Amino acid sequence: MAIPDYARRNFDTLLRAASDGNLALIECLDAVTREPRYVLCAVGRSHGDYVFTPFGHLANGNPYEAYLPPDSDDPTGFLARSAT
Repeated sequence: MAIPDYARRNFDTLLRAASDGNLALIECLDAVTREPRYVLCAVGRSHGDYVFTPFGHLANGNPYEAYLPPDSDDPTGFLARSAT
């Protein structure tokens, strides 16, 4: 599966921010559920103020249970969660 250009650009920005020491972890509230989220942000400056650009939040609990990885045998598919 091809990663879209916007995701690659955002990832490159995130890597630059981390490399420059301009990465922050900020506690925010989810706009829909109002639950706390811990958000990775790039930190910049604009007119003397700090600007935080959010990129995503850290997974709560076991991240292996939150995501299905790509299937190496099927370039258009994802691995299914096994039934237990």
